[in-house]
Amino acid sequence: MLLRLLIPLLILAFGGLTAWRLGIPVETPKPQPAPPQVLKTEILELQRSDYQITIDSQGSIRAHYTTTLTPQVAGTIIRLHERFEDGAFFKKDEILAELDPADFQVAVSAAESRVARSEAVLVQEEARAKQARLNWNDLGYNEEPSELVLRVPQLKEAKASVDAATAELEQARRDLERTKIRAPFDGRVQERAVGLGQAVGGSTPLGEIFATDFAEIRLPLAPRQLDFINLPSHPGDAEVPVTLTDAIAQSHDIQWDARIVRTEGALDEASRELFAIARIDDPFGLISGKPPLRIGQPVRASIRGNILKEVFVIPRHTMRGVNRIYLVDRQNPAIQRTTIEPVWSTADVLVIKEGLQPGQWLATTRLPYAPDGAPVEVVERPVAVEAPQPNAKSKPSGS
Repeated sequence: MLLRLLIPLLILAFGGLTAWRLGIPVETPKPQPAPPQVLKTEILELQRSDYQITIDSQGSIRAHYTTTLTPQVAGTIIRLHERFEDGAFFKKDEILAELDPADFQVAVSAAESRVARSEAVLVQEEARAKQARLNWNDLGYNEEPSELVLRVPQLKEAKASVDAATAELEQARRDLERTKIRAPFDGRVQERAVGLGQAVGGSTPLGEIFATDFAEIRLPLAPRQLDFINLPSHPGDAEVPVTLTDAIAQSHDIQWDARIVRTEGALDEASRELFAIARIDDPFGLISGKPPLRIGQPVRASIRGNILKEVFVIPRHTMRGVNRIYLVDRQNPAIQRTTIEPVWSTADVLVIKEGLQPGQWLATTRLPYAPDGAPVEVVERPVAVEAPQPNAKSKPSGS
C-alpha cells in the first residue's frame, strides 16, 4: 500500500525537477576573434631599363609597278615565247612575243631605195653646183654669182630629200625591230591576254606584267603610334627596319626583311591612319633563295620603333584591375595599392615611366582580395625585373 503511494510521488518530483532545470536560462557563448590571415605572394624587384618598342601592323604585298604590255606597231602574232606565260619570269630586253615582220621588211627595203635615189640626186646637184661656179668664172664675171646661179636651192632640196629618206629608213628599221616585243624590265607575267595568229594594233593589251626587283606593302599606323617611331618623310631620312611574317601560315618561323622608305602624304579619311610604305627587295627569292612573297599575300609586320630610356617594364599579368598594381612594403611587408599610367603596353608587358621607384617590390601572385595595408608573407626572394623581348600586339597606353 505504501509503495503504491510513493511511486506517483516520485514521478511528480522527478518531473518538477526536470521542468526547473529546463527553465534556467543558458548563457550565450562569446565569439572568439579569428587570428589574422597573412597573404602569401611572390615578388619582383623593380629596376629601370631601356625598352625597344616594336609596332605591329599588317598589309598585303603589292608590286612596285604593274604594266599592261602593248605593241608599238600593228601586226599578227606569229610567235609567243615561253617567257610569256602566266607566272613566268623574264629579264629585261628578253623577247616575249613576235609579230609577222614581212610588211616591215618590205618597208625597210623601200626606205633604203628612197635613200639611194635621194643620195644620187644630191650627188648630181653637187656636181651641177660645182660646174655652175666654174662656168661663172670662165665667163669672166667679177661679181659674186647669186645663189640661184650656183643652184643653192636645188642643192638644199636634194640634201633635205636625203635627210627625209634617211629618217624614213630609220623609222622603218625601228618598226621592224618592234615586231619583236621585248620586256621593259625584270619581271613576271601576271596574265597573258593574246594568242597565236591574233591581229593586234598599237594599243592592244597583250598581257599584264609586274616588276620583281622589289615589292611594297602599305602599313597602317594609328595616330597614337606615330610618337613612338621616326618615319622617313624627306629624301635622305633614315629608313626604318621591318620584319615580315606570313599572316595566313600556321608557322611564323620564316621572316622577311623590309624597310620603310616613305610615307603617304595624307591620312586615311575613314580611319585617320597614316600609311607607311615598306619595300621588300627580291620578294620572290630569286637571289636570296628564301621562300617567295607573292603579290596579294597578307603579311604581319613588326616595325622597330624608338627606344624608351630608363623605364620600368613589368609583366602584364601583375596588373590588378584598371591601371592598378600591388606593391609590397619592404620594411613591413604589407600590400600597397598603386595606380600606374603605362606609356606603352603589349600583350605581355607594361612600360611605366613615372610613379615607381627602383628597388620597390611588386607582388606577382594573383590575390583574390587584398585590402590596402594587408600583411603579406614573401615566399620567394626578390629578383630584378628583366625587360622581355617585345612581341605581337604592341600598342601605346590607352589603345
